[in-house]
Amino acid sequence: MTTPSSPANAAAPAMAVDAGTRYLRVAWIGAGGTPELVDLPGTVPGEGLPTPAGVRGDRAAALRVAYAAYREHCGTPRRMVLVVPPEQRAVPLAGGMPQPRPLGTPHAVLALLRHAGSPLASRLLVCDLGASAAELARCTLVGGAVAVARVARYAPAADGYGAAFDAAVLAGAGLPADDPAVLRELALARAENARRTEIALDRLAARPDRAGRFADTVVHEVAGREITAGVVHRALCLLTEGLDRVLDGLPTHRGDGPDPDRTPVIAVGGPARSAALRQHLTARLGRPVRLPDGTDPALAAVFGAALVAGGHADPADRYPHAVAVRVHRTVAGRPRDGELLISPPGTLEAGGATVFAETGGQRVRVKAVPADGTGGREVRIVVRAAGTDAAAPVGVVTVPAAGDGARFHVGVRVAADGAAGLVLQPLGPSRPGAHPAREHLPVELPLQEFPLGVLPVDPRSPEESDHHPPDTQGART
Repeated sequence: MTTPSSPANAAAPAMAVDAGTRYLRVAWIGAGGTPELVDLPGTVPGEGLPTPAGVRGDRAAALRVAYAAYREHCGTPRRMVLVVPPEQRAVPLAGGMPQPRPLGTPHAVLALLRHAGSPLASRLLVCDLGASAAELARCTLVGGAVAVARVARYAPAADGYGAAFDAAVLAGAGLPADDPAVLRELALARAENARRTEIALDRLAARPDRAGRFADTVVHEVAGREITAGVVHRALCLLTEGLDRVLDGLPTHRGDGPDPDRTPVIAVGGPARSAALRQHLTARLGRPVRLPDGTDPALAAVFGAALVAGGHADPADRYPHAVAVRVHRTVAGRPRDGELLISPPGTLEAGGATVFAETGGQRVRVKAVPADGTGGREVRIVVRAAGTDAAAPVGVVTVPAAGDGARFHVGVRVAADGAAGLVLQPLGPSRPGAHPAREHLPVELPLQEFPLGVLPVDPRSPEESDHHPPDTQGART
């Protein structure tokens, strides 16, 4: 077994995988202490391993291919981080494979920027332009944690997003779009002639009166066929039109240029290599955020994931705000309305354990609604922005009535897909004859869960603070 290069910590190798539609990008922390692609056999420089046609769209199968290639040539990794969208955090594993830590693209990219010391605003947009889809996520940075909400997505069913661009370029040159060897040569030619291509496209845009002449400029060759600036320019329209579909749902600045007060945006993914596409994005949103040290946008996510895998960066994928429930208390014999803090800022993790309300290290016991025929009581859940008084309503759930004096623990959890739920742990009478240390403790009954939806990204935002989600009735046991 040979190792193409040595990671910074050879005693505890850690790998990151971004299993894309076109390429399996596998990265680690190199000997210089910076993230880099692992030079596995068959790797296309600057891209990664071509994704076998039989596993495209199957993230679990693609992960197994990437893991097998890494293990054969670099040994067994002790830690893995997998770049995944929220709805695909649960990935089936092959035998012997270590459990990968899932990490979304926005968290991975922001880990890369934070590690580099890049100045970041408290609110950011991450525009992920991939082979299959274009996505826009809104990010809020609070106290070392990042809340992420996907706000728009465009995923053509036929050829995908970036993949459709490649197909159009190859079709313009009379080449097949599904030949792995042709796709590999296209990637190499594009990387070697990136500057030449951008200059030719700039001339096309700047001199429409001479567009016919500039369109015939040959920017590179693939499989003996010439690729002209005109072919690339026409294919680029697929990318800009798709990006416009993503942005059309957002507030648009009505002026002659970008709005200087608009939320900063980070563009990543293979298509984000195009200066023309980045300029199109800037014209719509403004205030672009540069990647550190000229990082290839296509590798930004897997490089950030490699930093997390190697323990060099905090993934910060915890919910940054506090979650509380409105309660009725009796103080000095008088009833008062108040709030019970369930989850402090930065404690909830997607796919993690339920966080229960505690005081002094012990779970708080809350008295249930008496079974008086009222059918239960409505309970309101709110989110409070860390360090402020700003709050946003999450929802209203109806807690079923219980026996007089019944009590429960109250908690909240966030599922792998980002959906939150209010969790009640009913408590029965103490179990006689139990261990002396636990004899006085009540018996825990089956959990009940009430869906809350996705928690607000920024409770300080008027659009979230004024929004009242639909009431959710009933519990899941």
